[in-house]
Amino acid sequence: MRNFFKASILGAAILTLSGCGFMSIKGDLDPKAMDIYGEMYDKFVESGGDLGAATVWHMEVDEGLTKEDIKVSIESAAVGTGLMNVGEMPLSKQLELETGEEQRYLMIYQYCSPQIARLAVNFSPYFSAYLPCRIAVVEDDEGRYHLYGLNMDMFVHGGKEMPEEFKKEAMHVRDTMYKMMEAGASGGF
Repeated sequence: MRNFFKASILGAAILTLSGCGFMSIKGDLDPKAMDIYGEMYDKFVESGGDLGAATVWHMEVDEGLTKEDIKVSIESAAVGTGLMNVGEMPLSKQLELETGEEQRYLMIYQYCSPQIARLAVNFSPYFSAYLPCRIAVVEDDEGRYHLYGLNMDMFVHGGKEMPEEFKKEAMHVRDTMYKMMEAGASGGF
């Protein structure tokens, strides 16, 4: 029943949008674009309407790993990839300074390749708002760590087809960020 409902909504949307220009750009889209948006819709519904859940990767960190283990694993996974650490935002530490109260851990690691960033912005200046790529480490109420990062499938496949040279680089960033998150979540290198 749910798939029927989803198909009905998608069909109605396509019919509605066809007069509004969607059909005029459909041929320019990445071949996986509609699959990406279908997956986002599923996650959006499953999460009760949480846009973040629909657009972000989430990995729970293996029990027993420390925040230092996570950092070392993320850094190690980035070595040799061309993505470099361009900043860290120790938000929980800043909140402790501001409030004088202990905070659950919240850290954001930022990674970027200036050359690939330039290709992204040349392709669409709107991509500048996604720079640099980030991995957030969030401690939950039970003291467990979770990693969050932008779902890069949306970046690579969610819009108009990229030139092959840029798409290759975009896939490299996507794959590297995912591997960095996997390493951080598992304590790997």
